[in-house]
Amino acid sequence: MNPKPSIVNLPVYKPGKPVEEVKKELGLNEVIKLASNENPYGSSPSAKAAIISELDNLSIYPDGSAAELTSALAAHLGVNSDNIIFGCGSDEIIALIARAFFLPGDETIMADQTFSVYKSNADIEGAVTIEVPLAAGTHDLEAMLSKVTDRTKVIWVCNPNNPTGTIVSADALTTFLDSVPNQVMVVLDEAYSEYVTDLTYSDGIKLLERYPNLVVLRTFSKIYGLAALRIGYGVARPEIIKLINQVREPFNTSRVAQAGALAALGDQDYVQECRRLNAAGILQLQAEFKRLGLESFPAHGNFIMVDVRKSALDVFESLLRKGVIVRAGHRLYPTYIRVTVGSAEQNKAFVEALEQILTEQGVRA
Repeated sequence: MNPKPSIVNLPVYKPGKPVEEVKKELGLNEVIKLASNENPYGSSPSAKAAIISELDNLSIYPDGSAAELTSALAAHLGVNSDNIIFGCGSDEIIALIARAFFLPGDETIMADQTFSVYKSNADIEGAVTIEVPLAAGTHDLEAMLSKVTDRTKVIWVCNPNNPTGTIVSADALTTFLDSVPNQVMVVLDEAYSEYVTDLTYSDGIKLLERYPNLVVLRTFSKIYGLAALRIGYGVARPEIIKLINQVREPFNTSRVAQAGALAALGDQDYVQECRRLNAAGILQLQAEFKRLGLESFPAHGNFIMVDVRKSALDVFESLLRKGVIVRAGHRLYPTYIRVTVGSAEQNKAFVEALEQILTEQGVRA
């Protein structure tokens, strides 16, 4: 069989190592996973109750249009139902955008260190990826704009950016959007937006009326704590949503996922508490990094990227043996690890393990 040429050398996405695998490989009883930006506090009690209730309906197909959830989310966001599309995580919306809009040879612009799924889906469709270097870990919007040609179809802006955790301000974003040609789609990935406390950050949903070429992505995987259910969404003008819908599979989100997301959406007190705890966790980790003499990028999601001043892969392996899973292997940041903000106890355990490793390896006197 002959595969599409565009996928022959396509790398396979590597998620954070599972806790069960690490326990088995290393013979550990306790393992802390701080690798996949999951909510350490889980989902809200109301979401769990809704999920359990839905188990009696596993023999019934889900509502392909997710009508009840769509209506509730539209009211929450202040948009109309025809502005929303749901997917199997926001990852699927990225894939659907690529499927709907890319032709071989089209160009797409993104940062050189950002969420890898943008590039992999562009590659699958035969699009040409133009990667623009980050500036101090942040999207260089002016440089990205300079790369726009008559072949540019989509520009991807991850805000906060994964893996660096930085944001572009509202002023910078609107200046950029004002200059992007109307025929070029801008996908604003706000998977971590609910965690941001910085007042200069912009709410992409509020920009949709002003910019018809804008698509905003969000998810229930992060602050809502429903990563296992794989449910995310895109918000855009109805004409864009209609086109994306035309390439969507009919039952791409499950009954359980829809029920859990609906209940989670209704518990905004829980969301705000998770936001508060995460902000406290960021301060906790930043203070410890400062004490250890380590520099980190500003953190606006639920993770921090920190320079451990030696091979990040070596530190990753050493942490793994101590029962702490983080992320490393970022091609442009070989001495940086990305660590999810955990509970206060998890953060303390991580810092203790990291300090011991760095002391043993001579990074810290």
